[in-house]
Formats: sequence, structure tokens, C-alpha cells
Amino acid sequence: MEWSLLFIFNSVLLGVGLAMDAFSVSLANGLNEPDMRKKKLCGIAGVFAFFQALMPMTGWVCVHTVLQYFKVFEKFIPWIALVLLIFIGGKMLLEGLNSKEEDTNTARVGLAALLVQGVATSIDALSVGFTIAEYGFVMALVCSFIIAVVTFFICVAGLVIGKKFGTKYSGKASILGGVILIIIGLEIFITGVF
Repeated sequence: MEWSLLFIFNSVLLGVGLAMDAFSVSLANGLNEPDMRKKKLCGIAGVFAFFQALMPMTGWVCVHTVLQYFKVFEKFIPWIALVLLIFIGGKMLLEGLNSKEEDTNTARVGLAALLVQGVATSIDALSVGFTIAEYGFVMALVCSFIIAVVTFFICVAGLVIGKKFGTKYSGKASILGGVILIIIGLEIFITGVF
């Protein structure tokens, strides 16, 4: 592929497609923490954007260096995403079910949970390295950067929407957020395996 508007358009579409899982998790995070500050909101969106850029580049490097090893690992991607998201979602679900209605101090999204979410929602983007394998290094880097920018803004939107609904339904927001994460994990697993 050559540098063109089509390249940018394809990269933006790739970013939108890859960001949907991160959007849903951002929505769940916003639901779980309705009083989240703007700095943290941007930080969360930044983590998702970072991983959505890192994974395609990692896939691109794999294609150009250790393709045979990546092929072996590829079949485990849906399983890894399923386990990670069910773990986080189940934890949120249990916290929501065990919390008292008058308890307004909901669990915050910590750095460790955020990193796990970032990996879980972007691990399927490793395979994008195959689709951008024809690109040179700089072109693949620019494509990954575009994916990151698109992901950032989509995640900000998810967090803002989640915060609005989380404020309104703060008592059950953790339950809904946990269910959303479990559904995303199942969706990644089902589409990846079947």
C-alpha cells in the first residue's frame, strides 16, 4: 500500500473496529466510577490507546521476524481474553452484588486492573499485524498511531457515557459493568474460536 487518503481511511476504520471492546470496557469503567476526574478519564483512555497501538505493531514485528512462533500463540488469544475479562468482570459483579445500596463508595479502577483490561481488549489486535504486514515500518507505525488516536477518543466517549449513567444508577453500576466485561470476553472468545 502507498501513502494516500485510502491508507488513512483504512487505518481509521481499523481503529474504530479495534476500539469497540475498549469502548465497552470504558463504558463499564465509567459506570463503576461515576465521579471519575478528567485526568483519570484521559489516563484510562490513554492506556487503552497505548495497547491498541502496541498490539498491531507487535503483530507486525512478529510477521517480519518470528512468524512461526506467533502462529502457535494465535489460537490462545481468545482464551486469554476470555479468562482476563471474566476475572475482572466477575470481580466487579461480585462487588456490586455484595455492596450495600447506601454504600456510595464504589470500587475504583486501579492501575493493575486497567493494565489487564488494556491487554485483554487489545490482544486480538495482534492479528492486525498480519493485515498491515505489507506496510513498511514507518507506515505500520503511522497506522498504529492512527488506531491509538481513534481508540483514545472512542474510550473517552465510553467513559463519559458510563459516568452519566453511573451517576444515575450508582447502586447497580458495578453489576452492569461486570456483566458487560463478561459478555465482551465471551464475544471475543466465540468469534475467535468459532
